[in-house]
Amino acid sequence: MRHRLIKTTLLSSKLLMLALAISPANAAANGNKLRLADEITVSGISSGAYMAVQFHVAFSAQVQGAALIAGGPLYCAQNNLATALTHCLGKADANPNLKAINTYVHELVQAQLLPDLTQLQDDKVWIFHGSADTTVKPEVGKALVNQYQQWIKPAHLKVVTDKPFAHHFPTDNNTGTACDVSEPPFIANCSYDAAGELLQHLLGPIAPKVDNSTGNMRELTQSQAGNLMAKTGYAYVPQRCNAGVPCRLHISFHGCKQHVAAVGDAYLTQTGLNEYADSNDLVILYPQAAASAFNPHGCWDWWGYTGDHYISKQAPQLQAVMLLVEQLSAKP
Repeated sequence: MRHRLIKTTLLSSKLLMLALAISPANAAANGNKLRLADEITVSGISSGAYMAVQFHVAFSAQVQGAALIAGGPLYCAQNNLATALTHCLGKADANPNLKAINTYVHELVQAQLLPDLTQLQDDKVWIFHGSADTTVKPEVGKALVNQYQQWIKPAHLKVVTDKPFAHHFPTDNNTGTACDVSEPPFIANCSYDAAGELLQHLLGPIAPKVDNSTGNMRELTQSQAGNLMAKTGYAYVPQRCNAGVPCRLHISFHGCKQHVAAVGDAYLTQTGLNEYADSNDLVILYPQAAASAFNPHGCWDWWGYTGDHYISKQAPQLQAVMLLVEQLSAKP
């Protein structure tokens, strides 16, 4: 265990050094820097929910809240695809082992590969799990709730499990699929505004969304991740943010089969997040996973395909996303 820990740490450090070396030139090629607040919020669906939890815990000093749709607990798969398939998805007897997970997470904290978990206690967390979801069983979502109950104050946790929705991002617009099915692009018309609900819990009172978004979708290089992510990520930038008004950053992680190569701009434009971004001075960052032989559905790494310690703050995908934040942000 300790030998593998050191080996992975060294590999991740080399990846980070390479990324830092190339990121300034890439940032210059992607438009003006933005005046972003230091505090970040994150959200995600399915594998993106797993990734959002990983990002939240790994970078808890920067991340102030997380919204999680149809996901499970941190390190549910325990670096094992068979465990992922058996206990973290749709099997009726799925049962994440929180005791073993807690032991490993605390090992990473002791090794300084994760920050102290007490940094999470004041964060806001919103968890949504449709009761008709057969892709990730509601029991798996309950384990996620139990995990966060260990870490944050009760008043900061909101759980929604009473909606008979399938496995998708629920919206109140009329462009998505039916609410009782789970099919591409996994964005459904459910007469339920998940984007507004999650943002209001994470950020406090928010202005109503605009009818039509008017900002720009900015392309960002993700080459710092090599072949572990798509070459291009995206950020929705409202006009006011682009003009230099101070804005907050929200990172939204798509699910499996939801990256741009699979569904076009559907996840980038149809969840409702951009319409709230315009009226609330938010920049929405949309990192992109990529399909490959070992990851055919373009999922984020929540079972270990990028390395043993994929949940640590030195994990390649987590580092790459933080470097996207640096590409966007103007610092003194």
